[in-house]
Amino acid sequence: MQRILCLLSYLLLTGLSFAKAIAVPLADGFDFPVGKPNAEGYYKSRGLRLRPPVHFGEDWNGKGGGDSDLNDPIYAIGDGVVVFAEDVRVGWGRVILIRHAYRDPRNGQVKFIDSQYGHLRSILVSKGDRVKRGQKIGTLGNNRGMYAAHLHFEIRHNLQIGMFRESVAKTMENWADPTVFINAYRRLKKEWRPVSMPIGTYKPYRGFEGL
Repeated sequence: MQRILCLLSYLLLTGLSFAKAIAVPLADGFDFPVGKPNAEGYYKSRGLRLRPPVHFGEDWNGKGGGDSDLNDPIYAIGDGVVVFAEDVRVGWGRVILIRHAYRDPRNGQVKFIDSQYGHLRSILVSKGDRVKRGQKIGTLGNNRGMYAAHLHFEIRHNLQIGMFRESVAKTMENWADPTVFINAYRRLKKEWRPVSMPIGTYKPYRGFEGL
């Protein structure tokens, strides 16, 4: 609760929009967004790199190469709430952001992350939707032929980033290595009591920042 109150105070001081907090169940673990649950049939062509040349997440490709994975299913990595689902075009195309709550077994604290799924061919969820771990949320794309088909996938600790990745420091306080995070939290204890999750923490995005 103290963590949430601190975040709300910060949002008010910085003038960022804050809609409300909603009650959500804690995630009971996390899986990979392709080839569920273990990324079977896919490989990671690029990983997280926060030093130049910067890459903020991971690129996942089907082992068949080229566009062989075009239109493959993309899955929510864990239980959560869709906080962004739009076709922003430019270097991104169709993008989904999902917010997850989980309890870190190392210290017992409730924490939050955002997972991002980019360059999608289709979006099957809407902002505000509750999603379950392993639920199909979209299909793998190539941003209208701009790239070879792949999923650009990120995990963020910082709930204010949204589509403005250059607005925060390139540190592990703001970003998570997706594969390392998922492997560390594959199985979490199931809890039935909901927790309060902050939403409405993003600045409006008009498509000016690409990759």
